[in-house]
Amino acid sequence: MIAARAIGATDGRIIVKHVLPNGLSPILVSATMGIGGAILIESALSFLGLGVQPPTPSWGSLLSSGKDNIEIAWWLSAFPGLAILITVLGYNLLGEGIRDALDPRQRE
Repeated sequence: MIAARAIGATDGRIIVKHVLPNGLSPILVSATMGIGGAILIESALSFLGLGVQPPTPSWGSLLSSGKDNIEIAWWLSAFPGLAILITVLGYNLLGEGIRDALDPRQRE
């Protein structure tokens, strides 16, 4: 940034060319990881009965209603659990991919 200032770059140009590319990557990675965490927290709270209330569908409430019939209808809990797993894993892998793609130390 000192070199950019020495050649007469404005504050806006320094922000766009130097600060924003290095700050955008951690923000995007944190946002995608946060989405996965939010899905898990919402599912857990709904499973415990503290989240979204019953007429509104939620993966946690689907798990909760399926646990009563787990011995005769295992799929009532298995498929919502798999949906949570795949969705959270997908968001985490997306965040890791964004981190790998935008990491300035890995650019060649």
